[in-house]
Amino acid sequence: MDFTIKQFNAKYPDEESCLEDIFKNRYGTLIECPKCYKPATIETGFSRVAGRKCYACQWCGFQIHPLADTIFHKSETSLKSWFYAIWLFSNSKNGVSAKELERQLGVTYKTAWRMAKQIRLLFVQTQKQLRGTVEIDETFIGGSESNKHFVDRQTNHQGMNVQKKTTVMGMVEREGRIVAQVVTDANDSTVKPIIRRNVKIGTNIMTDEWRGYKKLNQMGYKHRRVNHTAKEYVRGTVHTNTIEGFWSQLKRSINGTYHCVSPKHLQSYVNEFAYRYGKRDSVQPLFYPMIGLAGRPVRSA
Repeated sequence: MDFTIKQFNAKYPDEESCLEDIFKNRYGTLIECPKCYKPATIETGFSRVAGRKCYACQWCGFQIHPLADTIFHKSETSLKSWFYAIWLFSNSKNGVSAKELERQLGVTYKTAWRMAKQIRLLFVQTQKQLRGTVEIDETFIGGSESNKHFVDRQTNHQGMNVQKKTTVMGMVEREGRIVAQVVTDANDSTVKPIIRRNVKIGTNIMTDEWRGYKKLNQMGYKHRRVNHTAKEYVRGTVHTNTIEGFWSQLKRSINGTYHCVSPKHLQSYVNEFAYRYGKRDSVQPLFYPMIGLAGRPVRSA
């Protein structure tokens, strides 16, 4: 279901409506004043303080600041602009660049870049273990080299040349959730603890022939592989096409929208696309859960 710009403007016509929405999202369960403990709800117990982005208890005057420690904290940009930027992110499948925010909002590039960075803090990946049938694969982002896997012709051993590229490891349930993480490398000592932490023991795991996945059966997983080196890509239900489809979308979006992402900030971009992927079948517009998250405290990156 889409949330159109017409619906957006009707729901958020001004700053007041935006601030009230954040206040309700953050303190919707409040039944008494945190200071005087007298009955107070967001509808009757608190009133807006004129000229400030806060509310005061009608009994004792205690002030509540709904924007404190959120992505809007200490921002001088209007809340309506922030909400519109979040709407752009929620309606885009390929991401929103800082230059696009600069053009749409009429702010400086520095402001637009910070807003985009803060909005990406909302994209939190699932903390629940994956189960069912899970595909696992790695990809490499950045640089100009195309093929990072190779086979040494003298020893017939697999190798990996990842100079100038950043390694990203992904695990996806078929028809379900995804976890994607920037890693230092794809060696077994790196990937096995990540798999153990994010994939339930006993799960069916599909990978390619990369040696980092060799001992998954010994860890308690049901592991099957396809041999990409021999140009085998599907064998019955054994394939990694789902995770490779996600990599394709991620890379097209980075190359087409952002053009270049530094390793320092890459994880936040990966989080963005993993979050969007996990909500792909939701009947609720993506804007609503994002605004709900925007009213909660976050840790600045």
